[in-house]
Amino acid sequence: MEKLTQLLPAVMDGGKLIRIIFSGKRRKSLEYKKITLRPVSIKGESMYQAEYHYDKKVTHLNIPHDAGADFAYEIIKNDFKQINILTEDEDIQVLAAKPDKPKITRKTASRNADTLTHDRKKQYIIPDGKPCDFLIELGVMSPEGKVLKKHYAKFRQINRFLEIADDSFDALPKDGKLRIIDFGCGKSYLTFALYHYLKIMKNRNVEIIGLDLKADVIRFCNQIADKLGYRDLKFLEGDIADFESDGADMVVSLHACDTATDYALINAAKWHSKVILSVPCCQHELFSQIENKVNEPMLKHGIIKDKFTELLTDGLRGLKLEAAGYDVNMIEFTSLEHTSKNIMIKAVLPEKRNEAAKKAAMEKAIQEYDTLKKFYHVKPTIDALQEPAGKMR
Repeated sequence: MEKLTQLLPAVMDGGKLIRIIFSGKRRKSLEYKKITLRPVSIKGESMYQAEYHYDKKVTHLNIPHDAGADFAYEIIKNDFKQINILTEDEDIQVLAAKPDKPKITRKTASRNADTLTHDRKKQYIIPDGKPCDFLIELGVMSPEGKVLKKHYAKFRQINRFLEIADDSFDALPKDGKLRIIDFGCGKSYLTFALYHYLKIMKNRNVEIIGLDLKADVIRFCNQIADKLGYRDLKFLEGDIADFESDGADMVVSLHACDTATDYALINAAKWHSKVILSVPCCQHELFSQIENKVNEPMLKHGIIKDKFTELLTDGLRGLKLEAAGYDVNMIEFTSLEHTSKNIMIKAVLPEKRNEAAKKAAMEKAIQEYDTLKKFYHVKPTIDALQEPAGKMR
């Protein structure tokens, strides 16, 4: 089954899967005659939806994204021996009468997501085929509104971000001007997307600031904002650690390197920001600090230690935000070709919560945070986040 354990994650995590069709029952007693599996987005979460086809009915099952490949593998091993995998780039057929010796053939894609009559077309917040001013200026879309093939991953990432952000907006003030800061904004695809969505599509009164260290990037972004007439979108040159502000309702930090993410989270909690969306990157700080005899047999391998450092760093960040009164979720964000970083820390400051329950949750998070710190002998930068969050000033 080694061929299948390599093939399935590759096609399912590549971002171009359209659907998988399982057929050819291994046993006559199987009640359903085929299963189709396709990627879906449910309340901002990437998942897979399995459609079971019976003689007189169809049922559905939603599967977490990270369990999709294992689910497909079990179906092949136990239920079906013919598999057709349709992607944007190619069609793959797997004949697995003997699961340990599958016959795999590949050919050019016969259809795509737009032409599959039995699949619902993905409904993006910013659609493909309709001109969008900032996407055209940033080179993602043609003047006619067609997303350029080489930038389709970026297009999907932008829409994925807007889905997650939209799911968080209920926690933001319903009236007045929304203040948003994007730390480490870079070329600012997502900053522009957020402004476009809130200001133009939702008609909200917003003020968005993008901050980055690169002067040429900031100059470029301000030129684009001026050209588009995005008057309440400004870009500033500066360091996250030194940035001073009266606060923000929402803080975004996507791929801010190493401890820059910590300073973004510290600022957000200090301002009692209602929503924090952060995708950390390059979590190197704890790599040289970790010392633990129990895990030494594992951590002696540099590549494992590096991955473990990422998880420990973000786990501690999440606990520290919980200790400050936030509801925290770690969710999957769409990664790009140049980075595998795809864990987003989503933190929301609840409007109302039972005070006793809130206090208990915060104390529990503090204890868990301290236990992990002591167990691994680390002192992360997020330690500086001390003030419990409350109502925004």
